[in-house]
Amino acid sequence: MSYPILYSFRRCPFAIRSRMALAKAGIICEHREVNLKNKPDEMLTISNKGTVPVLVLENGDVIDESLDIMVWALHQNDPDHWLNTNIQQALQLINENDFEFKPELDRYKYHIRYPQYSQQHYREQAEHLISKLDTLLKKKCGTGFIDETPTLADVAIFPFIRQFAGVDRKWFEGSSFSDLVVWLQRIEHGEDFLSVMQKYDFWIPNYA
Repeated sequence: MSYPILYSFRRCPFAIRSRMALAKAGIICEHREVNLKNKPDEMLTISNKGTVPVLVLENGDVIDESLDIMVWALHQNDPDHWLNTNIQQALQLINENDFEFKPELDRYKYHIRYPQYSQQHYREQAEHLISKLDTLLKKKCGTGFIDETPTLADVAIFPFIRQFAGVDRKWFEGSSFSDLVVWLQRIEHGEDFLSVMQKYDFWIPNYA
């Protein structure tokens, strides 16, 4: 292989954060956009978990967890010092995002699938982390959750806050979470994010 191969999906928040770290590290990958309704056999053979992202290194090693991809990439090159932070606190926040907030976000975003409660109820359940992050930003003048510049935690959590805000943007921007609103807008309009959101056709294996 000339470059690492990245199996990805443009809108997947786990894939977005991986692409942001790879781009920040300056790592060029062969991008394979995956149709999640028709996942390629090659990806499933490499990683039977069946989700993106999956990164195949030049030596054949496979990294199939998004946070592991981020950390690997930044260990190669970390020009903005995203790893130079209280890594224990960063991992604790990311863990809370991935395993507690993400399920709440899904119920809020896809509330029709969960008719037991109202969409507002699911939003209120998700606001625990939203409120916590907004408080952390206030302590750092709105620039980062842990430090006065964005770190691993900010980048890893950002795509999920973007999804949360996108469910009802008007409500979010008018909410009391003003520091989080500004933080989100800053990253959304920044090159780190915009540069990894180009559109790709779905990858089709060439068996010729």
